[in-house]
Amino acid sequence: MSGTGSGAGAGPRTGVGSRLRGWGGVAGMAAACALTAAVTLLPLSHGAGDGQGEAGGRSVARAVTARADTCEEPERSLRPSTADGPAIEKIKARGKLIAGVDQNSFRWGYRNPATGDLEGFDIDLVRAVAKDILGDPDKVIYRAIPTNQRVLALREDKVDVVVRTMTVNCSRIKDVAFSTAYFQAGQQVLAPKKSAVKGYDASLAGRKVCTAKGSTAYDALAAKSFGAKFEGLTVSSQLDCLVRLQLGEVDAVVTDNALAAGQAAQDPAVELKGEPFTQEYYGIAVKLGSDDLVRRLNHVLDDYREGGDDGPWMKAYGKWLKDDLPGIEKPPEPKYRDN
Repeated sequence: MSGTGSGAGAGPRTGVGSRLRGWGGVAGMAAACALTAAVTLLPLSHGAGDGQGEAGGRSVARAVTARADTCEEPERSLRPSTADGPAIEKIKARGKLIAGVDQNSFRWGYRNPATGDLEGFDIDLVRAVAKDILGDPDKVIYRAIPTNQRVLALREDKVDVVVRTMTVNCSRIKDVAFSTAYFQAGQQVLAPKKSAVKGYDASLAGRKVCTAKGSTAYDALAAKSFGAKFEGLTVSSQLDCLVRLQLGEVDAVVTDNALAAGQAAQDPAVELKGEPFTQEYYGIAVKLGSDDLVRRLNHVLDDYREGGDDGPWMKAYGKWLKDDLPGIEKPPEPKYRDN
């Protein structure tokens, strides 16, 4: 999973454009990402959050941990429902959906440098959620959060949902609840076209590899690095990995192929190497115990997937992702559980 910066990490790089090996627009994009209009940047504390339901929270955590200990299909989620509950009522009372998003992942959640607006596949999905719950796709407060603070943002009630290319896995379902999958991706290596790196294999030996903090890419390298040097090379923003690669500070990047494809589209000097070496699913994350919101999100996603080529999911794919990730014929099928 790629990370996203708060914008502060991107701004200082606007002066390095002349030194970049590839697409100089990455520096311009980083500058655009530093804009704060229409997005609330997220100053996350490390406190205990709102303190609500401490004992109940522990019981929910124990139940989820038990499920995670026997985890085989973490992408299974609660069955859809339109019924309101505490989490939905809170959003309606506020009159706004607060969404944790990325603001510098090209094609997923990024600043349009011409308009300053947030755009992308994930942003379209946030708007669909807001329209279903609040009747208006514009009733959203966007908060840009880095990869390693996504869980904290939910725990501390800084956001209602995280829609930020977040992989559903057995470890994460101990910390947050997920909707059904809305996209299938896989980890892959990004490197300069002229590089001797061939993929996630022995060609990484001795190479410096960048990953985002709190990402599944880091976990993959920690489990099997092929001799790559990656400790101490993590960043909060996946875009920072691309900049480091362009500056020659690292030899390769490991990240989701869905994000890497967008970065390769930004910079013609880099490319995806080898094949994806994992199969992962992105889900919308919410705070543990927010079952009514999970069920409502799954209702939204059921509708979002419908309609074939003329449906919302395929239209969003065609608009944002098809050029960089061709060949996807339909969204992932939802998987449900009964408890």
